[in-house]
Amino acid sequence: MTEHNEHGTGAEAAAPEAPHRDDSTVTYGDEFAAQLAALDSDISPEELEAISALPSGSALLVVRRGPNVGARFLLDADLTTVGRHPEADIFLDDVTVSRRHAEFLRHGTAFEVKDLGSLNGTYFDGVRIDTALLSDGAEVQVGKFRLTFYASRLDLAHLAR
Repeated sequence: MTEHNEHGTGAEAAAPEAPHRDDSTVTYGDEFAAQLAALDSDISPEELEAISALPSGSALLVVRRGPNVGARFLLDADLTTVGRHPEADIFLDDVTVSRRHAEFLRHGTAFEVKDLGSLNGTYFDGVRIDTALLSDGAEVQVGKFRLTFYASRLDLAHLAR
């Protein structure tokens, strides 16, 4: 898609600025920081602090709708199970959730959600899926629970390069 400047000619939309990195600190260009701020506008200060502190290769799920709104679940393993079974890594206690409902799989710094043949299905941004690669800010629905996925900001900065 192109944007038109004041002279009416098409100009490609600008790509986000890459972060500037030294040995220990990542700083973001103004455009990249603005994009993150826009995405983070619905996040409480406590959630923003938790998301900002995520190490590379991890992510956070925040419950936005369902019985335990505001609950946070850290994704920091290669396999994280979700279900109504008490031994699930993410225990969601509601009859709309299957005992073995879904799983989150980590591939390096990327995450995928996979439905395990659940009765009510798993949804990614409103669409029922068998499996889907997650993007920052995506909504995953498991039963009546709606969870927002937040990737490590370190990993997002690396992708923006």
